[in-house]
Amino acid sequence: MIHDYTDRHYPFEGCFNFRDIGGYPTSDGRTIRWGRYFRAGRPDRMTQNDLDKVRTLGITTQIDLRKSEEVLDQGRGSLPSMGASYEHLSVIPEGGTEQLNRLVGDTGISGKRYLGYLEFDSAPWLRIFELFANAQHQPILIHCTAGKDRTGVSTAFLLSVLGVNRAWIEADYLLTNRDVARQVDFVERTSGLPEGVDRGAMLRETGVPETAMRDFLDGLQERWGGPLGYLRHIGIGEGVFEAVRAAFL
Repeated sequence: MIHDYTDRHYPFEGCFNFRDIGGYPTSDGRTIRWGRYFRAGRPDRMTQNDLDKVRTLGITTQIDLRKSEEVLDQGRGSLPSMGASYEHLSVIPEGGTEQLNRLVGDTGISGKRYLGYLEFDSAPWLRIFELFANAQHQPILIHCTAGKDRTGVSTAFLLSVLGVNRAWIEADYLLTNRDVARQVDFVERTSGLPEGVDRGAMLRETGVPETAMRDFLDGLQERWGGPLGYLRHIGIGEGVFEAVRAAFL
């Protein structure tokens, strides 16, 4: 379905899963503008070559979805020193991983686990959409550690508000698997694979399952009538939705 991966993917040396959502069609015949929203994994390992390239994108806002402990361990990266405003909006609170395990089981990556994110405080989602609704915050880079789970859920919400068909949303999510081998190669070269984990297991862990986003969207539909239903439930109104569309389309 998505045949322009090489146009939207940025193969940085030390940052993976970095891509633009521009060009996706909406239900009313419009398309998302290029260069407004980038989704990625952790940016703190960018090389000097990467930094020279990312500077040309003019990132205005960095939205960091990681937990505080991840930020302390990995660092923010260099975008704030380039002038980007930094927003730390952790969608999983401290202790949240253990809460998710109790809530949905240790399922690994799954739509059920993604739905569990929504059991936490909705304040990060409210702030994320406040940022999305103002074009002055663009271009935006939104990221977590791997750029697939928390970033994938956030991007699915945005694409839904913009009127992108769920088939495109699922296809965008699965593009993560196109950059898995490069990321595992990087880990092998730099820190080495974790003890007891072979390359095959690492490839599986770094990628995403075919069904996870589909199951997440199905769960949203069943409980709230879809992604917009959940966002309305937490207090995001039609005026914000329209502002988001104006900012990205």
